[in-house]
Amino acid sequence: MREFASNVRLWFAPEEVREEGRTPDYRFSLANERTFLAWLRTALALIGGGFAVDQFLPALGRGWRVGLALALLAAGVLCALRAVNHWVRCERAMRRGEDLPVSRFPAVMSLVVAVVAVAMVVVVLTGWEG
Repeated sequence: MREFASNVRLWFAPEEVREEGRTPDYRFSLANERTFLAWLRTALALIGGGFAVDQFLPALGRGWRVGLALALLAAGVLCALRAVNHWVRCERAMRRGEDLPVSRFPAVMSLVVAVVAVAMVVVVLTGWEG
């Protein structure tokens, strides 16, 4: 938890990350940034999907619609926060010459998206209208 709090501070002060260790090959830093941007695109897609479920499925019962929309919106928020945290952790590891950090987040995110997708398949197949 202490490391997470330290990383949150670095989200808003990336120049402090540069003070650690040695500057890595710029290609690795740019690859880390592209990965960060890919996670942000994923977060935006999840957020957009949450709004789409809420706005374009009025025939779906309110509880289901709101539940699915909130699941997608929450996944988008978590994805965006995880993106910046992962960027900082990877940049620090590269500068320190350490192994890149491992994460269970992609597996957890995959499971959340899969559960929401299965729920949507059930809704589509049953043609349920609330």
